[in-house]
Amino acid sequence: MKILLINGSPHEHGCTYRALREMEGILQEEGLNTEIVQLGTAPVRGCTGCGACARMKCNRCVYDDDMVNRILEKCEAADGFVFGSPVHYASAGGSITSLMDRMFYCGSRLMRAKPACAIVSARRAGTTAALDQLNKYFYISGMPIASSQYWPMVHGSTPDQVEQDEEGLQIMRQLARNLSWMVKSFAIARQHGIEPPAPESPRKWTNFVR
Repeated sequence: MKILLINGSPHEHGCTYRALREMEGILQEEGLNTEIVQLGTAPVRGCTGCGACARMKCNRCVYDDDMVNRILEKCEAADGFVFGSPVHYASAGGSITSLMDRMFYCGSRLMRAKPACAIVSARRAGTTAALDQLNKYFYISGMPIASSQYWPMVHGSTPDQVEQDEEGLQIMRQLARNLSWMVKSFAIARQHGIEPPAPESPRKWTNFVR
């Protein structure tokens, strides 16, 4: 079983990475395979709403010049997900927002019914608003959300300062244990023939404008 951890920070080994590494250590202790994917500083195109992915039904974006399709290729083999982001203006960073807009628009079928969680890092504030933003992707994609003992966030301007956030790092460890438990439990359920409920078809689209 594998957990895919996505670092949405432009800083490869910054505060968000430090939080993800705390989780990764526990996930590996729990016997899970892990991979941290770094978005880095290369631009990530926003979704243009062209609809080509829906027409092609290929779980890929028609624009293939950034990390989106590279990460979608990893999603099918993943059993759980962690999305990490710094807080910019009380919201998630621009790169991970563009990434998730396109990932979930064209590839949510690859992630449906798989446990996920979001974590954020900030100097001081804006964390809960950023978490609300990130969790909405999971809500509308049928993904069970792993929780911890408090909001999954760390504080600090540098990794050394995050190291001093003992509560934040403890929250990361508990989050990893809870995510591991969910992934393992879902695997056991499938082994016993208990599959996630299929979405109703056809999907209803209600338009309130008359």
